[in-house]
Amino acid sequence: MNSISNQIEKIILQHGTRGMNRLRQHMEPGYCERAARLILDNRGVALIGTGFPVSGSFESDGPIGAIALYHVLGHLGHKPIFVCAPPISKILARDFATHELPITGWNETRPVVRQVLTELKPSLMISVERPGVSADGRYYNMRKEDITHFAAKYDLFFESGFCPTIAFGDGGNEIGMGNLYDALGELDIIPSVTCCDELVISTVSNWGVYGVLAILSKQLEEDMFRFINPQATVEHLVANGCVDGVTMRLEHTEDGFPITIGIGIIDELRELVLP
Repeated sequence: MNSISNQIEKIILQHGTRGMNRLRQHMEPGYCERAARLILDNRGVALIGTGFPVSGSFESDGPIGAIALYHVLGHLGHKPIFVCAPPISKILARDFATHELPITGWNETRPVVRQVLTELKPSLMISVERPGVSADGRYYNMRKEDITHFAAKYDLFFESGFCPTIAFGDGGNEIGMGNLYDALGELDIIPSVTCCDELVISTVSNWGVYGVLAILSKQLEEDMFRFINPQATVEHLVANGCVDGVTMRLEHTEDGFPITIGIGIIDELRELVLP
């Protein structure tokens, strides 16, 4: 399985321009397999945070993978619940179990997080392309612009130590990237300090989700990709104001890549694990 996971990690790190390939050398190989194992070993309520603030809206990288993961987790017997802030929380709540996290300060958010943990008792917490707080206590995008006033403090769930955590990231400023904080000095970003139990890096965070779904497909001998539809998902999100995080335009892309590239990644993964 480690050999398969290594091949998967090469696939999801294709087309990279932001240094994730260089970061891989600082990680123990097999991270997709370990993330899949956490999913299988910790069934129950699974909290999923996603939605990176962009231009008053949110970007497509993150929600596409998070929605895919939501469907698969439900199939596997989890009770997935999105924990997100407006505006994406309003959109997801129409079709999915969603708990809205307010965009407030740290002190105001802490009791909200404690209440959610007490009420929902999660067995697993996941972040898919959520901004992670930096060492100065603020949030920054890939352009080093301060987005603190638009960012809910989802990091507090990961800092609680309540249950295992998985994070998906592709730039270094996301929740979970604190695992690689020392190595992130190589990149031209303001890095996140928030850590996780298992970090999944990829060229596009959505592709990292696909890598974990590929491992699950291999281990369970069942095609997990049949539960997802990235094309339909991006069309729905864009129709509701979602933008590309790189181009900041309303278009059917993810981090500047046409959605067909991500679908091609799925095809490669499928061929590898379900020949």
